[in-house]
Amino acid sequence: LKQREESFRLLFDNNPVPMWVCDRDGLRVVAINDAAVTHYGYSRERFLSMTVLDLHPDEDRAAFLEFIRSGQPGTGDVHWRHLRADASVIQVVAYSRNLQYQGNAASLVAVIDVTDRKIAEDKLRSTREFLNTIVENVPSTIVVKDVRDFRYLLINRAGEEYYGIPRSQMIGKTAHDVLPRASAEIVTALDRQLLQNREKVDNEHALDTPGHGTRIASSTRMPILNSKGEPQYLLAVIDDITEKKEAQARIAYLAHHDPLTDLPNRTAFNERLAQVFENANRQRSMFAVMCMDLDRFKEVNDIFGHGSGDELLREVANRLKSASGDTFLARLGGDEFTMILEEPCEPDEIAALTERMRASIEGDINVNGTPVRIGLSGGVAIYPVDALDSTTLVANADAALYRAKADGRGSIRFFAADIDKQLRERRALQRDLRAAIVRREFTLAYQPQARVDGRITGFEALLRWHHPVRGNVPPAEFIPVAEDSGLIITIGEWVLREACREAASWPRPLHIAVNLSPAQFKHGDLPKLVHEILLDTGLPPHRLELEITESVLIGDFSRALLILRQLKAMGLRIAMDDFGTGYSSLSYLQAFPFDKIKIDRSFVANLDDNAQSAPIVRAVIGLGRGLSVPVAAEGVETTDQLSFLSREACDEIQGYLIGRPRPIADYAELVGRAPIVQASQLICAQ
Repeated sequence: LKQREESFRLLFDNNPVPMWVCDRDGLRVVAINDAAVTHYGYSRERFLSMTVLDLHPDEDRAAFLEFIRSGQPGTGDVHWRHLRADASVIQVVAYSRNLQYQGNAASLVAVIDVTDRKIAEDKLRSTREFLNTIVENVPSTIVVKDVRDFRYLLINRAGEEYYGIPRSQMIGKTAHDVLPRASAEIVTALDRQLLQNREKVDNEHALDTPGHGTRIASSTRMPILNSKGEPQYLLAVIDDITEKKEAQARIAYLAHHDPLTDLPNRTAFNERLAQVFENANRQRSMFAVMCMDLDRFKEVNDIFGHGSGDELLREVANRLKSASGDTFLARLGGDEFTMILEEPCEPDEIAALTERMRASIEGDINVNGTPVRIGLSGGVAIYPVDALDSTTLVANADAALYRAKADGRGSIRFFAADIDKQLRERRALQRDLRAAIVRREFTLAYQPQARVDGRITGFEALLRWHHPVRGNVPPAEFIPVAEDSGLIITIGEWVLREACREAASWPRPLHIAVNLSPAQFKHGDLPKLVHEILLDTGLPPHRLELEITESVLIGDFSRALLILRQLKAMGLRIAMDDFGTGYSSLSYLQAFPFDKIKIDRSFVANLDDNAQSAPIVRAVIGLGRGLSVPVAAEGVETTDQLSFLSREACDEIQGYLIGRPRPIADYAELVGRAPIVQASQLICAQ
């Protein structure tokens, strides 16, 4: 007996087939071989704590217990699903035999994994079903007709959907039996043409279907020839392009209409303006253009979000449309609206219309349950009084709008000569800017940045322009013109490249800070440009700090945020400049992990004169500390200001107290080209 048990154990333990022994009463596993442990993935201890029922998915256990209770032979080809330790399911065939194990009634079970075979069988069956149904499930309508009388012989499932009735109601019938008369005649004419020409024909036509109304179809029709070369069947493959045609019509509509307000858009405005200008020029008549935008719209967008801003624009558009009557009204983008006023367009009549427009949006406007108040400002230019071409006319109306906003919100202004003078000066400055780029009239000044204890940490690069006639042009005068004209893109690239080139040459690894314009985020590939400049100049990314204001994030916020994340991923530092002067600086701090917050110089300058400035500066420093973001104070000019910032544990300072913006040669010692002088020595020397 002992020898038999040893022989059993030898065959059981070393058998390559997964095997176990379970007691017949509780189905508990009492012995398991290595093959089963390896195949199922359970540890031996885990296996010996399980019942055979545990190997079956929940939904299979009732069937397994019923099989056990039925007393069916254990050697039959019975398929079961088993669970492995990794929760995967395998298909097995189980073979069992009753025996006595350690004096108890037990069953010896051997399993064969047939998962791969079962998968192969399932795939074969699936492929066969696919081949049997592929024609039936072609998404295009397939129709086959008898050439003798044009009766329908075959219609697939897509055809049922297209016609809107069961195919059984069409098979064996003609088009005149199932389609409205007009449609039946169209179809029959196409069939006769096909039979006559015996060539494939492509065509588009509208068809009144029995169940789905009028549909637009694109069809390919061809004769099917018999062995004698004679047409035996007519085959038509039909695609329902109704939705496609509707989408094309919608696209054509949207090409000339603003999707938010449904007003004509800039393209429609330009086309209408060209038409009106041509008529006025031919008939020697007058017309006017009025440019409008909303007062305080930006505040609504910043405070309540872009969704509320969109809702406000829709309501304003409805009111303006109602007030303007038949006058052409367009939305050019943002909160910009434009009207074309054709004859009669006397100033009094224009003023009366503009007053109606302004009054239409007075008072509270309910936006998502919140009352909001805005205003309307406008500028008017009249052809041919104010301009002799449409481009100048619109520009002059826009200039009048700017004057209206400068004079006070909620006003309408007509174009005047003084505005024209300002425009000429602005255009002249723009021409000089273009020439300055070519003549390389720009230079960089560098202002030191330091820790509050006086240790220099880097410099900010500041753009300067010395004009050969104008002399030194203030940045506040030429930078807005550069931004409006798009020249800031070229100038900004030069500033970034020149600053990085200069910083890379310093013996001391100080950082260099460069301001970015919102325009640089909207045009071109800014991350690619920065990457190329770093490679060209050899400046390590961690030494470059890019300063932005919240105006960068206003507009296409998602795009700006993506660009900032790409820049930060390069290892650059991103600083929020002029913090506290905007409407939503806090929300931007929440949206993006800035590396530095720069307190606007206006708060620092008023520390001694304005009782509110000190709490504001203290709060910003505390905010930075709470966010673990360093805070730098700009405009530090006195020792009292420095003492206050030091007491409040401000991290960094910048201002005339440390150093004025100067050519980098003036700071040669600080950048390591001579013995280093500490900022504290500079402070004492001033």
